[in-house]
Amino acid sequence: MATERVPGALSVATGVWVGVGSRDEPDHLSGVSHFLEHLLFKGTDTRSAQQLARDVDRRGGDFNAFTAKEYTAYYCRLPARHAEFCIELLGDVLIRPALRDDDVHGERQVILEELAMDDDSPDDVAHRRFAASVFEGHSLGRDPAGDREHVQAITPDDVRDFFERHYRAGAMVVAAAGPLGHDEMLAAIERSFAGVRTGGERPVRVAPEAPGVGAAIADDSEQVHIVMGGRSLARNDPRREALDVVNHAFGGGLSSRLFEEIRETRGLAYAVYSGVSSYSDAGVFQMYAGTQPEHADEVQGLMLGELQKVVAGGITDEELEVAVGYLTGAFELGLEDTGARMSRTGGLLLTTGEVRPIDEQVARWAAVDQAAVREVIDEVLAADPIVVTVGPTA
Repeated sequence: MATERVPGALSVATGVWVGVGSRDEPDHLSGVSHFLEHLLFKGTDTRSAQQLARDVDRRGGDFNAFTAKEYTAYYCRLPARHAEFCIELLGDVLIRPALRDDDVHGERQVILEELAMDDDSPDDVAHRRFAASVFEGHSLGRDPAGDREHVQAITPDDVRDFFERHYRAGAMVVAAAGPLGHDEMLAAIERSFAGVRTGGERPVRVAPEAPGVGAAIADDSEQVHIVMGGRSLARNDPRREALDVVNHAFGGGLSSRLFEEIRETRGLAYAVYSGVSSYSDAGVFQMYAGTQPEHADEVQGLMLGELQKVVAGGITDEELEVAVGYLTGAFELGLEDTGARMSRTGGLLLTTGEVRPIDEQVARWAAVDQAAVREVIDEVLAADPIVVTVGPTA
C-alpha cells in the first residue's frame, strides 16, 4: 500500500494494481484477464452492477479499469469528501465479486462486440498485427482483449479459478493520492481490504525469442495504415531515458522529424508519430502513419528515410535540448492530477518495486547526452524494421 498527499487537491484517486496480464494467461485462456476485468463491474455479494454505477454517478466520480500485458488496474476517483467510499468500493469489488454464471454469459457478448469494434478500426488492426510480429509465438504479442475463439470458449469456472489464483494480496498494490493525510487513507485501505486473500505470487515469465516478419493485410479502408519498428529496451534498462529523448526527437512530438517531414512539409498524413513500450524483459519501438493509398509507397519510403538519417547522423544538440525540455515539463504538468499521481505510484510499485522520486526522474532525463543517444540509436533503431500495412493497396 502507498499513499501520496496532494495539498489543495479536491479529489482522491485510489487504484488497485494486480500483477497479472495477458502475457500471463495459459494459451487456451487468452483474454481471461480482460474478461475478468469486465466481470468485476457486474456486482458483488452485496451490490448489483446498477448500484455500483449509480453510487459512483451520484457522487460525480469515475470508476473504471484496464487490462495490460503485464497487469490489470482498477481505479476510482471521487471528490475528497467521498474518499472512504471510493476505497471501500474498490475493496468490495476486488475481494467479493459475484462472478455469477449468468453474468459471464451475458458479458461475453459485450466483449465480442468490443472485439468487433476494434476490428472495424484498421489502425488498431495494424498495431495488433505489428505486436504479433515483433513477439511472434510469444504471449507478449497477444491483444489483451483476447480473440473471438478463446472468448467464446472461456467458462465461468475458468474465470473464477483465474480470480482465485491471481487476485491475492501478494500480487496486489493499492495506491491512493489526494489531500488527506497518510494515516487517514491507510486506515481506510486497511479496513476496506481486510478480507483480501493471502498469498499470491507474481507469474513466472519467459523472455521472448527472435522477432518474426511483417505483413500486408488487405482492407477496404480509406487509408493505408503503416506500422514499422522492432524490439526495444526492457522497463528497468538504465538507457530508457536516452531512448525517450531519441523517440521524441524522431516522432514523439510536434517538432519531431516524422511530423515535420510527412505532415507539415509534405501534407501526406494527418496522424504520424513514433512511440516506445517497455515490459519486464523486452520492449518495442514503433512508428505509425496513415495515408491515402496513392501516397502509401511514398510515405513508407519517407519513414524509412528518416529512420536511416537518424541511424547515420544521430540527433542535433537542439533536438536533444527540446526533447529533454518536453519530457521533463510534460512529466511535471501531468502530476498536477491526483489520478496521474496515483497511477504513477501504483504502476511503479507493481512493476519495479519502488517509486522513483520526481526530482530523480527529471534529473535522469536532464543527464542524457549525445553519447547515450548514440548508444540507444545503435541498439534499437539500427536494426532492419518490421513493416506491417493494412489498407486497400495491401
